[in-house]
This record gives sequence, C-alpha cells and structure tokens, in this order.
Amino acid sequence: MKTTSFLLLYLLLLSAIAQEQEESYYWQLHEAQVEDYFTQELRQELNITYPIFRVYGFKDKLGTHYLVLSEHAYYNNAHETKLDSIRAVCINVSNENPVLEWSINDFILSEGNQVSEEYSIWFWTKFLKLEDIDKDGIIEPILVYGTSGINGTDDGRVKLLTFYHGEKKAIRHQNGTLDHERNTQVDKSFYELPIAIQQRIKEVMQEISTHNLAIFPSGWQEAMQKKTLKFDEN
Repeated sequence: MKTTSFLLLYLLLLSAIAQEQEESYYWQLHEAQVEDYFTQELRQELNITYPIFRVYGFKDKLGTHYLVLSEHAYYNNAHETKLDSIRAVCINVSNENPVLEWSINDFILSEGNQVSEEYSIWFWTKFLKLEDIDKDGIIEPILVYGTSGINGTDDGRVKLLTFYHGEKKAIRHQNGTLDHERNTQVDKSFYELPIAIQQRIKEVMQEISTHNLAIFPSGWQEAMQKKTLKFDEN
C-alpha cells in the first residue's frame, strides 16, 4: 500500500500529532482534517466506499493509529433517511507505509433479525472506548453498534467488539420487547481475554443497559462469570 496518498497521510499525521497534548491517548479528527488526510485515492485503497462518519486517532507503544467509521445511508419507503451498512477500518500510520490492522463490515438483515424487520444500523460512539485496559502499553478498542427494528432499538441487535492483539472478540445481543425474545451470545475466545478487559466490557454492557438501549437477560453477570456462551430468560 505504498502510495503518494499514504506519504501525504504520514506527513499530515506528524503535523497533527505535534498539536496534540502529550497526555492525550486519542482524539477525534475535525472534518477538514478527514477530508485532507483521507483522499479518494486513499479511501479506495482502504476499500472505504461509504461516507466517513467519524475518525479517531490514538497512540500506544505500537505507534499511532486511525480508526475510521463509515456508514451508508438509504431512503426507506417512508422517504426517511436510514443507514443500511457500516464499515470500520483501523490502520497503523506510524511510518510512510500505513498498515491495515483490522476492519469490520455489517449491515441490516434483509429478512430481519429473530424478532423484527430491521431498518437501520449505526455506530454507538457514546460507548466507544480507546483505552489501555490491561496496562500492557497497547490500546484495546471497544466498538459498539446496533440496529433498530419496528420498535426502534427495543427489538434491534447490539454488538460489542474488542480487538486484542489484532483479534476480534464479540458479544452479540438480540433485544426484544418480550422476555423470551432476548438472548445474548459470547464468543468463546472472549473468556480468554485478561480479566481487566472482560470487566471493562461488562461495564460497557451496563452503560448500554443504563441508557435503555438493551435489556440483557436477567442474571447475565452471573452467566458471564460462569463463562456461559449463550444465555436468555429461560
């Protein structure tokens, strides 16, 4: 991925970092910076075909990284603007040849989820975490997004993702207005994460619940303590 665009990105990055306070681990790029850094050529090389919603920069002992969030809009039958697809890309931009570290794509389900037809999907940046949780000098991003159905987020899906040493770990939750409709699935590899990271993700789950964006099955904390992979209200 050695291109003129990447060289420009690297030079602009150095300028941006110089303006950041030393104690800042991450920051959000301004719209003008996003337009300057992420040229059409660079977006094409990174396969960013959706409009960029937000970009975060963060630093750790592995270097400086950009997390790019992009979303694709469409018009539904009621002529309302909704989002049907999302893509996140994380790159290390510490030298002239930035490296793609990971990417994720997702979309609304064409036939709906287990409970409802789906109308929109978007990043829940309120819950985004860019922290060195286990104090090893490397930031473990926690990314959250969800969908909406007939009753909004009440019957949509929620996904919590973390990336540990470049590997994705996921928790997938199905919301529902009725008890029997709700269930949560946890990747087996989630329980291999350091305890501090597991605990931080549980705290994010509690944040989501407090904001009334998900109702996790009763006793979910105990279920996760027992390393349960799937739990519901039954």
